[in-house]
Amino acid sequence: MAAWSYKQAGVDLDRYAESMQRIATWVQRTHTPRVVPWPGGFAGLFRLDFDCCLFSRHYEKPVLVGCADGVGTKLLVAEMAGVHDTVGIDLVAMNVNDCICTGAEPLFFLDYVAMGRDDPELLEQIVRGVARGCQQADCALLGGETAVMPDLYPPGRYDLAGFCVGVVEEHKRIDGSAVESGDVVLGVASNGFHSNGYSLVRKVVFEHARLKVDQYVEELQATVAEVLLKPTAIYAPAVRNVLRHYRVKAVVHAVAHITGGGLAENLGRVIPSGKQVVLQRGSWPVPVEFTWLAELGQLPEEEMYRVFNMGIGLVLVVSSYYAASIQQQLSRAGLASWEIGYVREGEPAVVWSKRG
Repeated sequence: MAAWSYKQAGVDLDRYAESMQRIATWVQRTHTPRVVPWPGGFAGLFRLDFDCCLFSRHYEKPVLVGCADGVGTKLLVAEMAGVHDTVGIDLVAMNVNDCICTGAEPLFFLDYVAMGRDDPELLEQIVRGVARGCQQADCALLGGETAVMPDLYPPGRYDLAGFCVGVVEEHKRIDGSAVESGDVVLGVASNGFHSNGYSLVRKVVFEHARLKVDQYVEELQATVAEVLLKPTAIYAPAVRNVLRHYRVKAVVHAVAHITGGGLAENLGRVIPSGKQVVLQRGSWPVPVEFTWLAELGQLPEEEMYRVFNMGIGLVLVVSSYYAASIQQQLSRAGLASWEIGYVREGEPAVVWSKRG
């Protein structure tokens, strides 16, 4: 009987080495002088502070912020379309958008890629997207792990997980405790479905309506793949600029990343007891892809608002006096925003009303 080898078991170490060589360039592009070189090291090193005017922060009481998230079944749409260089952006976005809800600056990112077989080209596409996401978020791709597990994943199938570490000064931490009556709720535009609700999206689009991934949809002026694979918007640079603009006054009282659970559930997580947010339906334009999906699957409005972001990817609860100024800053960063509600005394944390 012939001796077994790792390659025969499904793991090709030569192709794995090729994969590592392919992704090294993309990783390096995200590095700043705050990344400490350690070629061949077992971990990534990052300077919290740096003696240079461009990178120095002079922290007094820094608090580290950690986040972990994935992309979910949006990966199956990427597999169907054969497009793998955007889901890495989603992976970064889902993490850094959580991180900035604390007022933190994302520092570095780590990724975990699990694959069914060694595929250097596929891995390069994935990591290229991760690197682009890190560049958009101004954070370093410090390292990661690629696991080849042929007995867990069939060939061509993969899964992603991401991890972000950020930092915020203790006295500048945002946790919602400063929310007060009269605050304005600003909704910042999403870029479509982002990375939530795709189990429902896929059921409606591919099983119920039986659309093809490359099918052109006149109503959307795009193919199904183009709509469903839009990368999640990354809000980190814009929010960081807003927070830096107000160095003395704390004018942003709460931040919520609108993911699974929709506006009410996610915003409710950062509203303190005794305060109530009144959200006004009709105060922002719901993107056409959401109405298209609702009509395609005959989905009730309540279900749509409970599952999807409905065009609002991030919410800022801010002092009313500064709301217009903050909107101008968001606009300069290329982000549309709307006043979608206000804060008053009361319970529960979030209620809906129609714009009157």
